[in-house]
Amino acid sequence: MGTLGAASNGNRWTILRRMSTDGTERPDDLTREIVREGYARIAREAETGSGRSCCGGTGKAGETALAIGYAAEDLDAIPSGANMGLGCGNPAALAALREGEVVLDVGSGGGLDVFLAGPRVGARGRVIGVDMTPDMLDRARKNAQAYRERTGLDNVEFRLGEIEHLPVADASVDVVISNCVINLSPDKPQVWREIARVLRPGGRVAVSDLALRRPLPAAVVGLVEALCGCVAGAALVDEIARTAREAGLSDVALEQKSGYAETMHEWDDPLYREIARHLPQGASPGDYVVSVSVTARKA
Repeated sequence: MGTLGAASNGNRWTILRRMSTDGTERPDDLTREIVREGYARIAREAETGSGRSCCGGTGKAGETALAIGYAAEDLDAIPSGANMGLGCGNPAALAALREGEVVLDVGSGGGLDVFLAGPRVGARGRVIGVDMTPDMLDRARKNAQAYRERTGLDNVEFRLGEIEHLPVADASVDVVISNCVINLSPDKPQVWREIARVLRPGGRVAVSDLALRRPLPAAVVGLVEALCGCVAGAALVDEIARTAREAGLSDVALEQKSGYAETMHEWDDPLYREIARHLPQGASPGDYVVSVSVTARKA
């Protein structure tokens, strides 16, 4: 993922951890700084074609998208450069979007899921993407022009903001989608509360994310790649469902999809290769990391 390699950033990560309030936990704003820096670099290097995504090496974005459930015809229909291989599922398909709905993509990146959702909700609908990284937002807005020219629709927009404080009005959204982003937040309960806040009564949630089957070894948690690669900050599977319910959502359902981490490992993905190197002997990334689909509803 970009140039945030273990060797080049290990010392910096150790120093930043010492700056934390109790000597063991990194403060929330530091976590956001590291994530923002990592994804800004991804956006810049994707623009030049020289970088890696969080989930794979250069040239793997298309293969990753197909492996996690996107259809080839959908990928062909979106603006070039919107897919950077950053997802771990297909939340727009999971949401079963309908014409006229207002959709919010939490952590929209280059706009992949926004541009897939746009034609499904049609001219009477609206799709809002929120991302905290200005470089990603710039990339998404450039892609939006190509989307408008290709589809004839003017129903997408992108807003700068943190997912813990969504720049969206109360009870104004029919559907919230998110793709491999909530695990990056240092305050996941607040993210789920925000999702519940912006949903209209009866509104629904479709989230693809990474989760943990068991706690990661400390050596893996300390890797910058693991943080920006959607692993180190991931919650345990059971915690995700509980947090969503505590935020006020109902009908919470969670489906585990175990093949994601193993596929990345088999592809010799740099992130998962590094994770495997720090696991106990005989263990594999798939023993710890799983992709999940989460659906819920606001009563």
